[in-house]
Amino acid sequence: MSNIRKAFLNGKAFIAFITCGDPDLETTGAAVRAAVENGADLIELGIPFSDPTAEGPVIQGANLRALQGGVDTDKIFDFVTELRKDVSIPMVFMTYANVVFSYGAERFISTCRNIGIDGLILPDLPFEEKDEFLPLCHQYGVDLISLIAPTSEGRIAKIAKEAEGFLYIVSSLGVTGTRSEITTDLASIVNVVRQNTDIPCAIGFGISTPEQAKKMAGLSDGAIVGSAIIKILARYGKDAPGYVGEYVRSMKEALLS
Repeated sequence: MSNIRKAFLNGKAFIAFITCGDPDLETTGAAVRAAVENGADLIELGIPFSDPTAEGPVIQGANLRALQGGVDTDKIFDFVTELRKDVSIPMVFMTYANVVFSYGAERFISTCRNIGIDGLILPDLPFEEKDEFLPLCHQYGVDLISLIAPTSEGRIAKIAKEAEGFLYIVSSLGVTGTRSEITTDLASIVNVVRQNTDIPCAIGFGISTPEQAKKMAGLSDGAIVGSAIIKILARYGKDAPGYVGEYVRSMKEALLS
């Protein structure tokens, strides 16, 4: 069983996204631990990139602050090595294909395996081009996680049949960011997924309130939250981890209620 599946064994999963190095790696580590202590089931760690095309202004800002602080891929690998000494829940990287290419795909993916990263999300990697990385991911036991968007339509069944780890269902068109309302017919998307795989699926993009998280988890196996957590980090800086923990607890409680 993929280690990622463990995140979905105890009811609806809460998945927290945190950009590495915003405002610094020490704060990132404290925020991850606070999220885990308060019920996060899986952590998505963002590796900052200069052109994060899937991200809205909030996470773009986090990428910029992290890069200006001198964070790079090697420092993040060292950081995860330390994090894994006491954080045991599944963790995945979310970044962009160019980050993996420029580092060297085999070197990057083999290091993921060595430091305890369970999966890789590359939002700019088209499903049809995943074979650029998939053989290496299989070789080193790292799940290459697929995304399904409202525009996927006729491709949903095919993507679902070949899914690994979990399926990331994008709630809305556009980039990441909090939204007051999510109007996509997600139930229909999830229904097609269910017909084609038993891999868990979680919904992300735009979820920020406990009510939204509960609704999305009611449709799927879990909720993914990024921008709302990044806003807390941007507001409180080094003092943010406690607030992140409180927020995660409120979201996880909503999923279980």
